[in-house]
Amino acid sequence: MIVNPLSEGFSPEKEHRFNSLLKVNLIGFYTIIYKEIRRLLRIWVQTMVPPVITMTLYFVIFGSLIGQRIGQMEGVPYTTFIAPGLIMMSVITNSFGNVVSSFFSGKMQQHLEEMLISPLCFTTIVTGYVFGGVVRGLLVAVLVTGVAMFFTELRLEHPLVTISVVVLTAMVFSLAGLLNAIFAKNFDEISMIPTFVLAPLTYLGGVFFSLSLLSPMWQKVAMINPILYMVNAFRYGMLGSSDIPIGLAYTIILCALITFYAAALFLLRRGTGIRS
Repeated sequence: MIVNPLSEGFSPEKEHRFNSLLKVNLIGFYTIIYKEIRRLLRIWVQTMVPPVITMTLYFVIFGSLIGQRIGQMEGVPYTTFIAPGLIMMSVITNSFGNVVSSFFSGKMQQHLEEMLISPLCFTTIVTGYVFGGVVRGLLVAVLVTGVAMFFTELRLEHPLVTISVVVLTAMVFSLAGLLNAIFAKNFDEISMIPTFVLAPLTYLGGVFFSLSLLSPMWQKVAMINPILYMVNAFRYGMLGSSDIPIGLAYTIILCALITFYAAALFLLRRGTGIRS
């Protein structure tokens, strides 16, 4: 941790040490971000193209074909209704996947240890990887939004809510991907969470349906799903309608963000999943 020299009494030596550590961490933070973005753009065929193709198929099948029979939902065409959910789905999967693959590769290639024994503080390392996941999530969100505009008309009722929710959600699942990578011991284990946890929660998170369509019992069950709050908050930002109070949605997202961030710092300090 970097300690402010003013809290221990001012001295030139402490100030110089503090400034040196601060400079090292700023350079390290920039380097991690540069590495993550360069990696993302270098393999853009794997990181950018697949989600665009997948979401295009969702819009064709669920939006154009099935949507014509469903008609309207929550006062808007069905294709318009599912568009925010599909955008959020792409953000969740890609921000998660970016960090889990990058951090786990660092473990396997054994260059992560060099980073951990350097003067970089753990907050710098965690924030750097999260930033990379957020960048990928937002880039994919922009591309999927472009695809959605070919199938339906999208409006932005609350721009600040839309931007803040998508950024916070990308941060939450970037941290979730980091936690997955910390515990994973092989490549099979990094695919278990997306397959058996993330995918079911996403599909049941209100992407394709309104909460009002469920029975009272299943509505209570659905309220346990944190992705439901994220999807509805994003839908509120774009369309102005939500099944969840927007204040409650922000509370759930921020609590998840703080919990995951604290857990990531704690596990890195302990060396969980890194020290043999």
